[in-house]
Amino acid sequence: MQITEVRITLREDQKLRAFASITFDNCFVVRGLKVIEGSDHKMFVAMPSKKKTDGTYEDIAHPINNECRRDLEDAVLGAYRKEKAKQHSLIGSG
Repeated sequence: MQITEVRITLREDQKLRAFASITFDNCFVVRGLKVIEGSDHKMFVAMPSKKKTDGTYEDIAHPINNECRRDLEDAVLGAYRKEKAKQHSLIGSG
């Protein structure tokens, strides 16, 4: 399966930096991924999740192995960085 598209919607809400949608093979999309800034200022991708009745969260979709997780994070964080750079260039030229 190939990642064929990543869409980023920037946010600045506490540690939430963006929402992401990722498309595989131009035919399957997963929405609701989050780009989060951790306490050490390192960025990571949180999988889409739902709140359970006990107040905890459960992933709706997630990678099965480390290689898939790494590929997914690389694609999402790369798209996030590009979107941030585009935003900064628009602000700088305005």
